[in-house]
Amino acid sequence: MQTENLVDGEWIEAQGGARFDVIDPGTDAVVAKVPHGGAVEARAAVDAAAAALPAWRARPADERAKPLRRMAELMLQQRDALATILTREQGKPLAEAKTEIAYAASFLEWAAEEARRVGGEYIPAAHADKRILVMRQPIGVVAAITPWNFPAAMITRKLGPALAVGCTVVVKPAEQSPLTALALGELAIAAGFPKGVVNVVTGDPDAIGRTWLEDARVRKLSFTGSTEVGRILIARAATHVTKLSLELGGHAPMVVFDDADVEAAVRGAVVSKLRNAGQTCICPNRFLVQAGIHDAFVAALQREVAGMTIGYGLDEGAVIGPLIDDAAVEKVREHIADAQEQGAELRTGGHFVRPRAGLTERFCEPTILRGLSTNMRIASEETFGPVIAVRRFEHEAEAIELANDSPYGLASYLYTRDLVRALRVAEALETGIVGLNDGAISTAQAPFGGMKASGWGREGGKWAIDAFVEIKYVSIAM
Repeated sequence: MQTENLVDGEWIEAQGGARFDVIDPGTDAVVAKVPHGGAVEARAAVDAAAAALPAWRARPADERAKPLRRMAELMLQQRDALATILTREQGKPLAEAKTEIAYAASFLEWAAEEARRVGGEYIPAAHADKRILVMRQPIGVVAAITPWNFPAAMITRKLGPALAVGCTVVVKPAEQSPLTALALGELAIAAGFPKGVVNVVTGDPDAIGRTWLEDARVRKLSFTGSTEVGRILIARAATHVTKLSLELGGHAPMVVFDDADVEAAVRGAVVSKLRNAGQTCICPNRFLVQAGIHDAFVAALQREVAGMTIGYGLDEGAVIGPLIDDAAVEKVREHIADAQEQGAELRTGGHFVRPRAGLTERFCEPTILRGLSTNMRIASEETFGPVIAVRRFEHEAEAIELANDSPYGLASYLYTRDLVRALRVAEALETGIVGLNDGAISTAQAPFGGMKASGWGREGGKWAIDAFVEIKYVSIAM
């Protein structure tokens, strides 16, 4: 397992040999020590990416697609090993980690195909003696800053389209989960990417991010993380008017109408909310259930979560793994306690447990709260834990108002068997993604991104390509 930074095709230490520990959240064991890089390493990565850019963007599209396709193949061939690294540093159950590796590879596969379609347009002019040509060209050096909760997929979702169009990339993974990123760096070399096209730097997020946004050669930064950090990056990007793609916080509602298939809605709730122990940006935080099926929904939900196994990610049968760290544990505790103090009824769960000897107490039982109200913290803040808070509503207009009562607008979920209502409510929801009778909404082919304080831009599908190109208009006099 590689534990140095990847810069210009070489594995290097941080200045002075500084390192930090990568901790297994389920055991508190030190998994590895990786370089604590800063401004020096960040600048060296940009030097390498800038030097590699002219030759890489000049390559024919098919030649850029080949290493993308090969890297995806290598990820699938080494899925078990990559998933084990991912589980140890991030905590999610091994089966989920394997699914993430396959999901991450799909972004590279899709991008490899899209590389061939990065074309321009020839537009009829207003005058007979003119022609109009529109070009789509790579934006340049791209910086990618990724989160800890999906350490493989959040990298490839940025890396794939950026490389496909002819950009070079510098990557900064989260401090909690850098090992998966370094492993992907190894595969990038094995797949045949030239030196400097893909670079990975671990370490101080503030120093690295600041250095990249202060460097005029970095023409685009793609970030997935909190809205608070997103606002800081927006301010810093003003120095060179650096283009940004931001996938920020979410606070997704799930709206379940009386005419919904209750069992299907419950399955969707469990899939969307309890994946990765609730530590996903698109998982529903507010469950709005119409009065006619409210009690049946809660009862079915209790039955569904009752048999879920809490355990260490590498233990057989584990379904709910640990939260990432003690700060995450404290936030979930506070949300549950606050909801109860404000009148919510705890139907099941609510405790942190140690599933077996040798494990931490960061494992939260799947928790169901009934009686969600707007005065509770869980109604306005992202919980990032396996907590399902349910609120009863009477009418469609009320549900839409409650669902949209948030500064965030990343994802939402809607369960109904009425086609007209489905279209009406989907149009009314102020989110970039709507899961209609669907709790598993992420895919490489579709645009992923939010409205309002949930960010700028889209990742995924053909829309991802647009994030990494400049549009150039050429007016030709004949």
